[in-house]
Amino acid sequence: MALIGKSVRMERIFNRETDRTVIIPMDHGVTVGPIRGIKNVREAADLVAAGGADAAVVHKGAATFGHRGYGRDLGLILHLSASTNLGPDPNNKVLVATVEEALKIGADGVSIQVNVGAEDEARMLSTLGETARRCQEWGMPLLAMMYPRGKKIDDEHRADYIAHAARVGAELGADVVKTSYSGDPDSFREVVDGCPVPLVIAGGPRTETEAEFLEMVAGAIGAGARGVAIGRNVFQHRDPTLITRQICSIVHRGMTAAEGLEIATMDGNGGRSPVPSHPSFKSSNLIKF
Repeated sequence: MALIGKSVRMERIFNRETDRTVIIPMDHGVTVGPIRGIKNVREAADLVAAGGADAAVVHKGAATFGHRGYGRDLGLILHLSASTNLGPDPNNKVLVATVEEALKIGADGVSIQVNVGAEDEARMLSTLGETARRCQEWGMPLLAMMYPRGKKIDDEHRADYIAHAARVGAELGADVVKTSYSGDPDSFREVVDGCPVPLVIAGGPRTETEAEFLEMVAGAIGAGARGVAIGRNVFQHRDPTLITRQICSIVHRGMTAAEGLEIATMDGNGGRSPVPSHPSFKSSNLIKF
């Protein structure tokens, strides 16, 4: 029963037709506060859902006050770990929610962050292993956010560091791993080859240009990534619906970065980008986060 439960929930996060996903993390409110773009989580969810995003990542409080109950469906991934930039060590992620809470809320998946190389790495690894066990028991998909961060890490975007962090997530039971992009398709292909579960890339800090950002997305997909999990570069964009639609055109429709960039803002829908016509973008009985 747990196996079929996990399969059903994974289909609410991954596009059935492409087996890829566009996830928009909106859990930043705990780490950095109510920054621009997610002051109103419900509005932010509306904008990215309209652009065709498959799922969003939020904390348990936001799952309540951000619940929409209307509009296009958006898969719900509940983030279980947290820290703040005001604390003594932002790399030290602690558990603030459980798999059982996620089930009661109605989440389609859970996520947890581990900073490989941080001073508290051992405890975070233990938490990841125990969370993976509970996810297996309850049939809950687990997204592990795995980053190489700590005193021994001289470059967080070095491919071998990223590959090691990603492999740790897979080895300890994650169903999907989110990690940093190494900067080019060739080096990232090595990361993908070393990770036996689907990989999605993080967006990182805001990029300088849209072209640069979409090239990163296209490069990762071309190297074998199964999608993206990008927050600030989407919800802080001048038009979150448009940039989400452009990302989806690359991830789900196989467009190049240049082709995605040409997607126009104005479309006769009040200036807001229309929902893509991809067969997976349909209404269903999924949670309307």
